[in-house]
Amino acid sequence: MSRSLIRTFTVGAVAAAAVGLTALPALAHVTVNSPGATQGGFGVLTFRMPNETDNTNATELKVQLPAEQPLASVSVKPQPGWTYTVTRAKLSQPITDDDGNKVTDYPSVVDWRATAGGIKPGEYAEFQLSVGPLPKVDSMTFKAIQTYSDGQIVSWIETPAAGSSDEPEHPAPTLKLAPAGGTAAAPTTGTAAAPAAATGDDGASSGSVTGAYVVGGIGLVAGLAALGVAVSGRRRRTAAEQTPDRVTSGV
Repeated sequence: MSRSLIRTFTVGAVAAAAVGLTALPALAHVTVNSPGATQGGFGVLTFRMPNETDNTNATELKVQLPAEQPLASVSVKPQPGWTYTVTRAKLSQPITDDDGNKVTDYPSVVDWRATAGGIKPGEYAEFQLSVGPLPKVDSMTFKAIQTYSDGQIVSWIETPAAGSSDEPEHPAPTLKLAPAGGTAAAPTTGTAAAPAAATGDDGASSGSVTGAYVVGGIGLVAGLAALGVAVSGRRRRTAAEQTPDRVTSGV
């Protein structure tokens, strides 16, 4: 294989790889979902926390429940290898629970801490709350703080700027709520609505992963096509060099 052919193949392969890499999904976020949750009803909130580091464990997740949408009832599901504390805060205006009782304070923060090493790199854990009644609003935002064993802290507290559809770098987990009696809204990841495709263990939707593969495949096909063109051209040049020139007599 000639040097020019090797260079052509290398350029095509690098281009294919570059296209594939740029299409890969972003790192996973701390997310929240609650399938079937509707406004005014009860639901189970599932907070998923992945470990995005290479050599340290995730050891704490602190979730702030929205003060502007207080939940009268919050129950924590025990998580093996973790302890939890619930901090309560006073309400400026009392609310009514599902039994008709007046509630003057509410659970404002739930803090899970690892007791058995935490979440290793490449793994994730899910933490659940049974809550209600859910507010009669379109969505709820839960700010979260993720802590690693080396002291690193990642704050998932950002919300999109007013009028912007761009997702922040560290979006706060946000949950969409369907109207009472309507079809439940799709769970969300970060601050933007999740696609219809299922979400993978790392928090990136299978739709986005599939898109990355498709785009990467297009780049690979383009590289192979360039190789084919180079090979074809090389063969034509070789054939032309091996064919003697015909001389037409003027007689």
